[in-house]
Amino acid sequence: MVKQDKSKLDQIKHLLQANADKAKVKILQSFFKTGKGQYAQGDIFLGITVPKTRKIAKQFLDLDKEEIIELLKSKYHEQRLLALLILVEQFKISDHKVKAQIYKLYIKHTKYINNWDLVDLTAAKIVGEFLFNTERDLLYKFARSKNLWQKRISIVATYYFIRQDDFEDTFEIAKILLKDKHDLIHKAVGWMLREIGKRDLLKEEYFLRKHYKNMPRIMLRYAIEKFPQNIRLKYLKSQI
Repeated sequence: MVKQDKSKLDQIKHLLQANADKAKVKILQSFFKTGKGQYAQGDIFLGITVPKTRKIAKQFLDLDKEEIIELLKSKYHEQRLLALLILVEQFKISDHKVKAQIYKLYIKHTKYINNWDLVDLTAAKIVGEFLFNTERDLLYKFARSKNLWQKRISIVATYYFIRQDDFEDTFEIAKILLKDKHDLIHKAVGWMLREIGKRDLLKEEYFLRKHYKNMPRIMLRYAIEKFPQNIRLKYLKSQI
């Protein structure tokens, strides 16, 4: 069993290395802010696109928990991404008991879900879906966390709720994050507000009219991105 497990991980690592592109590494490390003092300081990339990583992940959907955790703890960004993409696919086809196990694994290892793409591709599909029919206290705990990625998980996870026309928690978590200082949180909150507006513009505007003057500029810009230009300008000029 140990040899088989090792073999699978070796196959995965070999495939990732075979698809690595050194020319993309510097571009990705710059794009994902891996420099000293930046939000993803020290993150290491192999230079693999998400579609290629996703394709490899689909070949190993039977990977077990221990193997997934090993990949998730990798120093390589794409190995962590691949582990998370496998979890998403496993979650889709699992019964409630296994979904709960995947959710708990995800929450226990948020230390390694440490860049915005890792959050954005998985939080709604695992955390959001799992919490939809149960208590959502964890999202509020994460929203108040000092950890950047837990805060982003808290708001992005609500994307699942939004797609079910359930907006209350998104608005409440947005209020908690209004004064956050990080632009990655500003963008995520604005994005979720914009998604609400696609489904119920009146509810988004009701929230914005109460809070837009206290919003970070980039959060507001994301939230009103799809508004008609004349209305968008009124918000930006505080004339609403």
